[in-house]
Amino acid sequence: MADWLESTTPNPAKKGVKYWCQDETRIGLKTIERKKITALGVKPIGKVQWNFKAYYLYGAVAPKTGESLWLEFSHLDGICFQTFLEQLASKYPEHLNVIQLDNGRFHHSSSLKIPDNVILIFQPPYSPELNPIERVWQHIKQELSWEIYDDLDSLKEKVCAYLKEFSSETIASITGWDYILSALPTVA
Repeated sequence: MADWLESTTPNPAKKGVKYWCQDETRIGLKTIERKKITALGVKPIGKVQWNFKAYYLYGAVAPKTGESLWLEFSHLDGICFQTFLEQLASKYPEHLNVIQLDNGRFHHSSSLKIPDNVILIFQPPYSPELNPIERVWQHIKQELSWEIYDDLDSLKEKVCAYLKEFSSETIASITGWDYILSALPTVA
């Protein structure tokens, strides 16, 4: 059901509150088309495939430190989200993990049991631009753009390799927005 991906986790000496931004994205075999520079009036040319096999990448990033946690799932639902929350809570048991997330239906599942060291903060509906992890998804999909993969396993290998190279410093630089960092002066 879920496969662990590498997570970047410096061992913090200081315990307390940790602020996370969480979201999910669909990654599949259908070619991701992006802009290309061409001559005026010339459409970009690239090979594409229309295979709709996909999987979901659940992720959480800490904008202040650049720490991250990634899990792969075959689908989106409350059970997968429950597993993700439990993994995050068990990975950081000594912290109160405050998680910013969207209003996906499965985030509000009646069967969801929030771990004791987790607090969920829901952003306003239809406002993905408020969640810094969206920029991480943009980076991943830019890396995958115009590529063609034979199967999901080779795509997963590419994504996993990319996430392993994604340093804490890079994640912090693209997700550490000033208004978030200024609001979290004492939060890890």
